[in-house]
Amino acid sequence: MTQPPAAPTELEQAIDPWLQHMRWRRDFARWRERRINQEAYQSERLARLEQIAGRVDGVRLLDLGAGMGGFAVAAALRGAKVIASEYHPAYCRIMMLRAARYHLHLPVINAAGESLPLPDAAFDAVVCWDVIEHVQSPEQVLREIARVLRPGGVALITVINRRAWIDPHYHMPGINWMPRPLAEWLIARCGRSKQGAAFRDMQRLSDMHYFEYQTFATLALRCGFSVRDLREEELLQGTLYSPKPTHRIARAVLRRLGLERAAYRLQRDWYTGMFELGLVKQQ
Repeated sequence: MTQPPAAPTELEQAIDPWLQHMRWRRDFARWRERRINQEAYQSERLARLEQIAGRVDGVRLLDLGAGMGGFAVAAALRGAKVIASEYHPAYCRIMMLRAARYHLHLPVINAAGESLPLPDAAFDAVVCWDVIEHVQSPEQVLREIARVLRPGGVALITVINRRAWIDPHYHMPGINWMPRPLAEWLIARCGRSKQGAAFRDMQRLSDMHYFEYQTFATLALRCGFSVRDLREEELLQGTLYSPKPTHRIARAVLRRLGLERAAYRLQRDWYTGMFELGLVKQQ
């Protein structure tokens, strides 16, 4: 990938106000750098798109809830025909600044996922990363995704597990197993509240939409999709990567006992923070 020019001052100035509520992170400096140069860290997500869509080059792609535009720009640089949709006007500006680094023409629309100003069957693929928990109506967003996809088109979506042991937003263990008022008191007590950040969408824990796996799969089916658990597919193909040697050993033992898939599903349902799913629009 072409390297961006040094010191993108205007982009940094646009991004920095949206990072201040996360200064409690121990890795804040590195995390900030990844936000500034977000398009350079999209190899895994590009591989996911290839896993379900078969290619990136030439695919008609909607990045729904595109955020600061890292994936949209990375996909466009790989040859995808990208339109980015984002609810936050400030993020739309950030995306345009990011695209300008590479002299890209990236169409950006400021819209809510529940009502997209886009034609029917206009896309081969939709990506919806870290979005569904923040919307007003997950069901209406899924129906809009189905509407703008061609028959047989695919969507990549992340969904937060209602039973997640470590919450993906607040990085705190156990809070999803507490009553929401107690969890939010603890979040504020630990200085991790997003109060004061000028987000327009759902950000408080009690407002966000988390799902149990089967609940979301049933909802997606009702909206016209079949559901693929992409990590489970990798497990069955023998390509699921475990970074820790102890995990690889445990998986090898479970595989020999014929229990690896059952153990995966147990962890998925009762521990993992996020589901990474492929949705296929039914013909």
